[in-house]
Amino acid sequence: MRPGAAPRTRRFVGRDGIRLVADVWGEASAPPLVLLHGGGQTRHAWDRTGPRLAALGWHVVAPDLRGHGSSEWSADGGYDLGQFADDIRALVTAIGGRPVLVGASLGGLGSLLAAGEPPGAAVRALVLVDVAHRPDPRGAHRIVEFMRRRPEGFADIGEAAAAVSAHLPHRPRPDDPERLRNNLRRRGDRWVWHWDPRLVDGFEDRMDPPGMAERLLGAARGADVPILLVRGGSSDVVRQDIAEQFCAGVPHARCVEVAGAGHMVVGDRNERFIEAVVPFLEGALARP
Repeated sequence: MRPGAAPRTRRFVGRDGIRLVADVWGEASAPPLVLLHGGGQTRHAWDRTGPRLAALGWHVVAPDLRGHGSSEWSADGGYDLGQFADDIRALVTAIGGRPVLVGASLGGLGSLLAAGEPPGAAVRALVLVDVAHRPDPRGAHRIVEFMRRRPEGFADIGEAAAAVSAHLPHRPRPDDPERLRNNLRRRGDRWVWHWDPRLVDGFEDRMDPPGMAERLLGAARGADVPILLVRGGSSDVVRQDIAEQFCAGVPHARCVEVAGAGHMVVGDRNERFIEAVVPFLEGALARP
């Protein structure tokens, strides 16, 4: 498959019948791999990664999580980690073939619970992209504050791109701001982020309540599959000591760093990310 090939669209049903929309690359007969984006992102976070991995022989599925992008919003505004985990379990069942789960931030937390807590999803391996059992509160707070800003939206795409550039000053300003259109939706004469605004209500408390670090470590130990933690070398969300603590507590986990990347590893250094994960993916595929 050509690295630049356009994806197909596939629909799934998650917990409580919620409808999820996904992009799909690669042959259906190839080993399955699921790409799960972070909070406030959409499936388009993987637009460069999905076709590259499909070209390497994977059947790649990248869904919009509930409340994000083209997927449905929770009817009651609920977005706890258990709901995301149940959606991922439903995806794994529908896809079959023991997929590898690659989860960034929120997608990684949901993947850990889906695979490591009963009823455990039947997966081959887990890749956690700059997420571990606990975040650095300062980095997590910075992200949530960005999500809370500008609830009134933006006058045009360029204004939204300027806000992203201010939030990610280490990343070169994009040559074509129009690429950001996939992360926005129209509301009247304004552009707003393509997620349910209720997501940010109590977001930090839902993602890291008391006891969650122990719960996630328990889930990681309970997921009897190889785990790769891909840390952004400049991340302010998963510090080096947090990554080391996670791997020390989970015997079947190991960590690699992507130099020059912050929390948004894939968006910051996509090619380096792919180079970091491909050997792990090949090893996971070789396991019985």
